[in-house]
Amino acid sequence: MPASKLPTLDEPKAGRLTIAYAPDETTDIVENPPRFTWLPVIEDEAHYVLRISTDPEFPAKSTQVYANVPLNFLTPDAPLAAGTHYWSYAVCDAKGAPTTTWSTTRSFTVAEGLPETPLPNRKERFSNVTKEHPRLWMTPDRLKDFTKAVKADSNHCAWSIFYEKSVLPWMDREVMKEPAGYPNHKRVAPVWRQTYIDLQEAWYAIRHLAIGGKVTGNAEQTQRAKEWLLEVASWDPMGVTSRAYTDEWAYRVTNALAWGYDWLYDVLSEEERQTVRAALLERTRDIAEHAISNAKIHLFPYDSHAVRSVSLTLIPACIALLGDDEEDEARDWLHYCVEFLFTVYSPWADNDGGWAEGTNYWMMGMAYLIDAANRLKSYTGIDLYQRPFLQATGDFPLYCKAPNTRRSTFGDDSTQGDLPGIKTGLNMRQFAGVTGKGAYQWYCEENLRLNPGTEMAFYNWGWWDTNFDEMVFQTDFPVVEATPPEDGLRHFKGIGWVGVQHAMADPDNHIQFVFKSSQFGSISHSHGDQNAFCMSAYGEDLAIQSGHYVAFNSSMHRNWRRQTRSKNAILINGKGQYAEKDKSKAMRATGKILAAEEHDDHIFIKGDATPAYQSLSPEVTLAEREIYFVRNSYFVIIDKVDAETPVTVDWLLHANNPFELGKSSFRNTGERAGFYGQVVWSEAGKPEITQETDFPDVDPADYEGLPVSTFLTARYPAATRHRIATLLVPYRLDAPKRIFNFMDDQGYDADLYFSDADENTFKVVLKKLANT
Repeated sequence: MPASKLPTLDEPKAGRLTIAYAPDETTDIVENPPRFTWLPVIEDEAHYVLRISTDPEFPAKSTQVYANVPLNFLTPDAPLAAGTHYWSYAVCDAKGAPTTTWSTTRSFTVAEGLPETPLPNRKERFSNVTKEHPRLWMTPDRLKDFTKAVKADSNHCAWSIFYEKSVLPWMDREVMKEPAGYPNHKRVAPVWRQTYIDLQEAWYAIRHLAIGGKVTGNAEQTQRAKEWLLEVASWDPMGVTSRAYTDEWAYRVTNALAWGYDWLYDVLSEEERQTVRAALLERTRDIAEHAISNAKIHLFPYDSHAVRSVSLTLIPACIALLGDDEEDEARDWLHYCVEFLFTVYSPWADNDGGWAEGTNYWMMGMAYLIDAANRLKSYTGIDLYQRPFLQATGDFPLYCKAPNTRRSTFGDDSTQGDLPGIKTGLNMRQFAGVTGKGAYQWYCEENLRLNPGTEMAFYNWGWWDTNFDEMVFQTDFPVVEATPPEDGLRHFKGIGWVGVQHAMADPDNHIQFVFKSSQFGSISHSHGDQNAFCMSAYGEDLAIQSGHYVAFNSSMHRNWRRQTRSKNAILINGKGQYAEKDKSKAMRATGKILAAEEHDDHIFIKGDATPAYQSLSPEVTLAEREIYFVRNSYFVIIDKVDAETPVTVDWLLHANNPFELGKSSFRNTGERAGFYGQVVWSEAGKPEITQETDFPDVDPADYEGLPVSTFLTARYPAATRHRIATLLVPYRLDAPKRIFNFMDDQGYDADLYFSDADENTFKVVLKKLANT
């Protein structure tokens, strides 16, 4: 059909919750080829033709055409030449011919020397994979060599520990029966958690007994694995372990079936294979259709669980099923998953390695991504690790949650105030093995050193068996020599986080400061915490994120932990930032990092959270915060608030322990360290300083047996303009004189510091600090 008669391609307008059009002239292109994404047309079955050219007129001789693209995103199968390129797309017919006019033409520039990360096309992608089993972790040729190595050395790749601790115990455990579900089918946290653990253990039992029996030739272990597998395969795929009932339960059951089907394939009868395959296929189809057709993560990529299902469940299930299902559905799902991970993944991430949901959900997201990447690499040769995000993402926990910190970062965190989960360290070791960065290995070793005996904690054992992880890592990657991490800051621009680390490798002098002002607002596992900060020093958390992540949507989570009042932030007229369930509103309650700079004698950070506060207080016209970290010793915090009508400001600070209060000063003392604070200056007048040890509006049952933190409130009188300067000085309990070094440098009598006797002197000090 002539182009003049083609219907117009009506490009939908991108929203905050949808996938964006990319790349364009504003895109920071960090890999070659760039990733192409666009909003899909209304028809679910639409196919596209994409053209890329060095000439905006798209002449045939300089235009690359990708026809019959089944999705609204594409990673080309070859790098592009450096320089400026142009691209557009159209809907096409089965032969790849456009059936609409071409879309808007967008341009982008590819720099010289970018990492080359093409993705093989669908025709070639799985053309050389084995049709034999097993395929997950080991293929038959590798398994033969591994079995021989284990016979020669029982501790080869930590096999003996895995065999003793993660295989043999399941021989004596009773085979699990189908769970009963929730009382009256109403979700309650204790049943969710216990069933989660039970199903994770069913996965462990099947996977580990199958591997143990295969490698050692132990028929009893193989038979026991079959008993577990056939029992799980008998459960109703659409019953209480289905995705619709509780998706996290369904993910574990599906993984158990995938590993059992794959590793026990040769010892199952044809009838048993059909039984297991049918159960696995139905469950996989349910999860895949939800992610692709219902949640539409290629259009709305901010569905945390649906996105997670790609790495956690669909990749291993589809690898296990590939070529074995009559309709070959698994092949199409696997193509989708690979292309999603190579192109869209992760919507929570940035090119600097940051993860908008926070360090705990980085731990989970990366753990499952690592598993998927390793399965793909060993089975298909496709290497996700070359993508720049995965080369850099170890910097995120390194600079935003040091191994000796607990409550000094942002986002939902299931560790309940414990040290970072050991899977964080194991993830870091994986990235050390991939990148060769010794600082990542240092993090792993320090994490494991500080966390002995926590392997069976819910937030570890409930997700991973580290003995299995250790064995798999040693078969696939080298152990890198640890090197101490560098001091300084990391600005994760795409997610609006800044992490500052001083002397991380020296706990006696270590200071961590994390600041957030994010364009992701309070969506998903993020909170209403734009322009908030956390601080730890000398081995102790000082200015903390308050509360406990006992369960998503609990009263603690909904009424306290997600809310701005639980943060080291401000309230305006008693209100914080939108942090409720409406995703659109949550995504608009944003902040932005305006500056993150290292200078000779200080670090400077500036954030703008005006939109976040306007979400509940439209009279606000400015809400900015500046941070000065001076001489690696103390912090000056400047808050600026303007409003059309007079507003009060509550300056909030949370700590593990109660404060000692002065008229305009405060002190908090922990076990190893403490900090002093001083309201140095306020344009609107002196504050009223109070404190409370409580979690207001939270059901006490949610934190029974857990510590209750204290929050300080410095309330400033109503004004249309606020300028507030606050000084925070962390110190070691065994070296109090260090507190006053900066005062001595200014010629100030430190003995008067907390007397509240000389306000003018503090103004002079502030001016001197500002000048430095």
